[in-house]
Amino acid sequence: MPDGDFVELAWAEPAPASPAAPLFVLFHGLEGSFDSPYARDLLHTASSLGWRAVLMHFRGCGQAPNRLPRAYHSGDTADAYWVIGQLRRRYPEALMVAAGVSLGANMLVKLVAEQGGDGLPLAGAIAINAPLDLAACADTLNRGAARLYQRYLLHSLKRKIAERQRQMTLPLKITPRQVAALNSFWAYDNEVTAPLHGFRSASDYYRRASAGPLLGEIELPTLILHAKDDPFMPADLFARLPAPSPEVRLELSRHGGHVGYIERHRGRWRSWLARRVDAQLREWQPASANRSHQPVS
Repeated sequence: MPDGDFVELAWAEPAPASPAAPLFVLFHGLEGSFDSPYARDLLHTASSLGWRAVLMHFRGCGQAPNRLPRAYHSGDTADAYWVIGQLRRRYPEALMVAAGVSLGANMLVKLVAEQGGDGLPLAGAIAINAPLDLAACADTLNRGAARLYQRYLLHSLKRKIAERQRQMTLPLKITPRQVAALNSFWAYDNEVTAPLHGFRSASDYYRRASAGPLLGEIELPTLILHAKDDPFMPADLFARLPAPSPEVRLELSRHGGHVGYIERHRGRWRSWLARRVDAQLREWQPASANRSHQPVS
């Protein structure tokens, strides 16, 4: 990366032979990676259609810890913007589509809104279960059964930051023991995420990083998928936000949870999400793409 740090990319194999094959770029969710089941499903889906499929790990989410004190957050668009630019230079003839899941979806929506219709070399974007109002989502995760998800994600974040505190000096005012005692996203983002990334507080971070207020400014064809029963989000999430622009297709399903979207077909369970993304990529896919390409499972 331009600041001397790095991100890790995971590519689906075998890759298409043609450098002009369409390119599918995926951004994972909080503490996700190539090992996340949804990531493998979506990369496999794109690759099966003949697309060159790649996942960008956010800093520190790949196989190695990143070099700098900073990590990643929901509004961190700079790394994705730079990687998309590098991919365009590497594959100048390829149609490119980006997709984001959860945290990666909020980041992608923010990036698309910030850059306008001509600022990104993308034919379209897909946002899946984006926490578009970060403060409201943090409140939701701190109530009822949703606290189980919060505890699980916080455990991973706190373990990682404690290891970083042992390895280098971080611009934090709290000790590893105090980090271990943080019990909500509000507390963690106030004491860790905000100071690491130049925000005044968790409230400042949530306000500046939330993509929801920008929905009306999107100029790129964008599909937003959301489940009404997502336990990470308030039930009235989209009622809190401005109306999306005409370039946005918002699809709300009754069920799906947080990136669940499982359906039963001919007596077997399968991913509805993968099928929906498959249909969207086919809609955007150039006629010259090799639809018979099959990846290694």
